[in-house]
Amino acid sequence: MMGTVVVHFDHAAVVRPGGLRALDDFTLSIGEGEVVALVGRSGAGKTTALKLVNRLLDPTSGDVIVEGRSTRDWDAIQLRRRIGYVFQDVGLFPHLTVEQNVGVIPRLEGWAAARIRRRTADLLSLVGLPPDTYATRLPSALSGGQRQRVGVARALAADPPVLLMDEPFGALDPITRADLRREFARIQRVVGTTVLLVTHDLAEAFTMASRIGVMHDSRLVACDTPEAMLSLDDERVRTLIEAWPPRPASAARH
Repeated sequence: MMGTVVVHFDHAAVVRPGGLRALDDFTLSIGEGEVVALVGRSGAGKTTALKLVNRLLDPTSGDVIVEGRSTRDWDAIQLRRRIGYVFQDVGLFPHLTVEQNVGVIPRLEGWAAARIRRRTADLLSLVGLPPDTYATRLPSALSGGQRQRVGVARALAADPPVLLMDEPFGALDPITRADLRREFARIQRVVGTTVLLVTHDLAEAFTMASRIGVMHDSRLVACDTPEAMLSLDDERVRTLIEAWPPRPASAARH
């Protein structure tokens, strides 16, 4: 049973110039502490939906509600500081240390220096990067997997109620990607943040998500638990599942 709804899409649509519908009649509620993954072909509307949450886009029609307020009623900068964002290229500032990168949003929010140091140390420990070893390093001294861990820590730094993840591990090798999926599941059990994940990797969705939403032609055509998805009688869902070997049933859930 879903608890408090943190993000609600209410018949949201995005129409591009020329009349192209990038998102059509998208309705979805995401509860507190839930991890929802959006999967589907390229161009199906997954990232468009994600960008509506932090006002990188506004809906052409319909609405998006975050913490009980329409995104149109939020100041865009304030909203983005309330929402963590992890994406494939990480986007760490190359001239800042790991500690400084993680502390960017708390500094902008006016946190005291001592509080930022404590929060940064706690988060680096949480993502498996001991602060005594990694806090003073520059991003160029880290592996791809380590940079992605720093990206997760930075996204969680101001304790956001919502975390957006857009192909977060897509650029990594398969072994590192599998390790980070398991690590994320552990972190999620600790912090309980509400997460909206966009991925092309169905195994990633089955490993990380409590519900999976299938996008097709800019519409949400199904949204259910991973177990229910495996037996759902919908040709669009079956086609998607069968396109990814190995089959999701063999993907270990953590």
